[in-house]
Amino acid sequence: MASRIVPLIMCGGAGTRLWPASRENRPKQFLPLFGRTSTFQETVRRVGDPALFGRPIVVTNSQYRFQVAEQLAAIGREADILLEPVRRDSGPAIAAGAAFARRRDGDVVVAALAADHVIDDAAAFAKVCAAAAPAAAAGRIVTFGVQPTRPATEYGYIRAGAALDADLFAVEQFVEKPDAATAQLYVAEGYLWNSGNFLFPAELLLAEYRRFEPDSAAAVTEAVETAGRDLGFVTLAREAFARAAVKSIDYAVMERTSHAAVMPVSYGWSDVGSWHAVWELSKRDAADNAGQGSTYFFDASGCYAVSDKQLVALYGVADMVVIATADAVLVAPRQQADALRHLVNKLKDVAPAVTADHLKVHRPWGSYQSLDDGERFHVKRIVVKPGGRLSLQLHHHRAEHWVVVRGTARVTIGDEVKVLHENESIYVPSGARHRLENPGKIDLEVIEVQTGSYLGEDDIVRFEDDYHRS
Repeated sequence: MASRIVPLIMCGGAGTRLWPASRENRPKQFLPLFGRTSTFQETVRRVGDPALFGRPIVVTNSQYRFQVAEQLAAIGREADILLEPVRRDSGPAIAAGAAFARRRDGDVVVAALAADHVIDDAAAFAKVCAAAAPAAAAGRIVTFGVQPTRPATEYGYIRAGAALDADLFAVEQFVEKPDAATAQLYVAEGYLWNSGNFLFPAELLLAEYRRFEPDSAAAVTEAVETAGRDLGFVTLAREAFARAAVKSIDYAVMERTSHAAVMPVSYGWSDVGSWHAVWELSKRDAADNAGQGSTYFFDASGCYAVSDKQLVALYGVADMVVIATADAVLVAPRQQADALRHLVNKLKDVAPAVTADHLKVHRPWGSYQSLDDGERFHVKRIVVKPGGRLSLQLHHHRAEHWVVVRGTARVTIGDEVKVLHENESIYVPSGARHRLENPGKIDLEVIEVQTGSYLGEDDIVRFEDDYHRS
């Protein structure tokens, strides 16, 4: 292998299948589902061997850019972060990553990886990548076909054809997600799960995209070549990228190319596509129950429960999922939890707030969390990271009272700047330009009490913003 493999990590999905823990503005790839780190962070760690892997490229969108940067910093890793101006599915995203890799590193071998998958054996994964790289460099798009452990209906399958080399086969057919009976037949006949992770030479992938989707390929190439920079992020050109057709990489290239090959793998893979999958991957007790947070099982079996705060107790039930967050509770049969997207689509009409955001909302400067609200008032807990500051802003319809409960605050109101310490407070009248910042070395925690005739988050006018949101 002449050069290191470039990891291309796809991190723009808004997954709904793990609601209510996963929300549109903080989806599952950023959640610590199995310990203290997210699946995105674990994906980055898996490609951390500098002898095998080069500098990663992460493709995401503006909505997630600061979460990506923050989670990379938390594990001491760096990457080039490409921002999609609009979502166009995996095809244009992977093509953009390949085009960027080619401009940055030449015609390197790229590993396209999903940010929200789990792989138990990271060492085995690295060995597979090293084994597949020579075939990719020789002109193959090598997809990883996972050896099935059960007749899964939630995955697509691959039928392997003629042997091309040791542990490498031509792809005879990609098949869609089957019903239960067909899945059993596929497993019996030696089909493989389609993991959606694969290796390819950057130029070959782009050449195939130009062959099958010439207009989209031209749009993506232009978006990369005319990309800008914003706070260290690579911003793909909006007008050009928007011309690319919405299409998955499977439909755009993989099911049409003659260069596809499959390598059977077995390293403990899951796309974590349902609460049932999370239960499968979790450590369970003697009755097959698993949980996170404050949970208790009594005369229950085969259940999975999560609680952010309050105790969740399951009694006399079997094979259930109970997920309790601060503002929503899900109760569902465990085996049917993968159909959750249909429920979430309905909730977008009747209760859109609980599908978009948690009560705790992450911002590039820190976070805020709703504590209480009623007619003409709203109470929040605001946390500002050291060195962070909110935009210089005003509100037309509300006033704010800030009480510092931890750390040091620098507060600007009009032309006046004050420094507040713990147990001190200040009043911000409606219509006043103001800013809150943390000049200290520890997190700043503030209780904010809003009062007024309208308390919506859209009552904000930004004048200056470190994060270019004004």
